[in-house]
Amino acid sequence: MTFSITARCEETGQFGVAVTTRVPAVGTLCPFVEAGVGGIATQSFVNPYIGINGLKYLKEGLSAEEVKGRILEEDPEPAIRQFVIVDNTGKAVAFTGDKCDGWNGQVVGKNYGVAGNMLVGEDTILETARAFENSKGKPLAERLIIALQAGQDAGGDKRGRQSAAVKVVSTEEYPLVDLRVDEHPDPVKELGRIYEVAKKELFPFVEMLPTKANPKGNFNFESSREMGLLQDSK
Repeated sequence: MTFSITARCEETGQFGVAVTTRVPAVGTLCPFVEAGVGGIATQSFVNPYIGINGLKYLKEGLSAEEVKGRILEEDPEPAIRQFVIVDNTGKAVAFTGDKCDGWNGQVVGKNYGVAGNMLVGEDTILETARAFENSKGKPLAERLIIALQAGQDAGGDKRGRQSAAVKVVSTEEYPLVDLRVDEHPDPVKELGRIYEVAKKELFPFVEMLPTKANPKGNFNFESSREMGLLQDSK
């Protein structure tokens, strides 16, 4: 009931997932990413433990292919699952169970994988993949949103539109980007609009936050005031 793209940025090592579907709040259960570890999208009759356990296995040193095998061994009903895994080498693997509903399929490339079910048709995942490959040089979050919009424009979920999300991690345990549209008639387009707002009003603040390398952070009070994060004391 969903389509998504999971990817690694070859230049920065960032991991991200972008996903959209015809039910509310897709960002709560489908995208799983961890800095330096990997990215996983779990969908169809979603099993969040595919993402939770999958990241744990990647962190233990298993490859994407090995994690896929382990997940399929553990899941009591893999025939209704769909997922994509990208590991920290850029290897991508995907799985679509033979009981996934509607049109369903997947495509993987270097550093990314796209999968969808209950779609209008194959063009959705092909255009998502093509747009991602053609957007090299842009920030990973932006590439994921561009790709998701291309898939939506090619047909998307045959039942309609409702929610979308993008989540990206860089070097920290907190996300670099975590944006969600939980209920909207055109969620992917709205996600793109929110991303443009966040570039001006959120991401400059995120860049100031404490990091593992710099626990103090780089807070700039004047810049924060200009972004409306602080009240002017005058």
